[in-house]
Amino acid sequence: MTKKQFLTRPFLKWAGGKFKIIDKILAELPSGKRLIEPFVGSGAVFLNAPFDKFLLADTNEDLINLFTFIQQEGQAFADYASALFIPENNQAEVFYELRAEFNSTADSKRKAALFIYLNRHCFNGLYRCNSKGGFNVPFGRYTKPAFPYAEVMHFHAKSQNAEFMHQDFIATMDMANSGDVVYCDPPYAPLSSTANFSDYTAAGFSQEQQQQLADKAQELSQRGVSVIISNHDTPFTREIYQKARITEFDVQRFISSKANQRKKAPELVACF
Repeated sequence: MTKKQFLTRPFLKWAGGKFKIIDKILAELPSGKRLIEPFVGSGAVFLNAPFDKFLLADTNEDLINLFTFIQQEGQAFADYASALFIPENNQAEVFYELRAEFNSTADSKRKAALFIYLNRHCFNGLYRCNSKGGFNVPFGRYTKPAFPYAEVMHFHAKSQNAEFMHQDFIATMDMANSGDVVYCDPPYAPLSSTANFSDYTAAGFSQEQQQQLADKAQELSQRGVSVIISNHDTPFTREIYQKARITEFDVQRFISSKANQRKKAPELVACF
């Protein structure tokens, strides 16, 4: 399974998503009883990894809420959420009204549906929040955003063997048992002091947390749990992953709004 056409694409657009390098990730994953992802993101690895069971977690409560609705309701939820994908909703004024509703509603199912709408209609499919936790990505001005029906239904099918949890990476990794495999895709360490784009949530991800993740990976490896971590390839990550086996490669970046500024960035996979 090395060709992209045989791989499953996530239904969410996601900054830093792993679909474009999924072959490199899968090549590093050993076999095991269960795959654990403390930073599940769009679920690209989960959707393509050949495990029988999954524990998928994230600190993004809205993301876990969405995944849970898809897992439990499948086609009924897809039909409900796809109703937002009409031409009348693909304009800036409506987008900002629905974005405000997303940030204020207490209706968890409505919020889950709005999550997909915003993801497909906002700029570059980013998920970014302000200091108060409000989603604040601007309108993306796409010609005809389509509801990812087939991808949502595939996610529903595979998620029947998954457990979703809203919690941090330490709590999630502490749930690992001997024979489990843990794949970590944390917000990346910055390539330079002026290139930090890891603050996808209000909380961000500090250098101290990067170190805590590396320490926890080393701890788990000594208990019979394989841990694989993706990150930028920098002197800092090389230092904190010095006890791991490293695979390095370059990845094309797609975050910049200007195509000519989307350069390749050095990445690594650390295997503990």
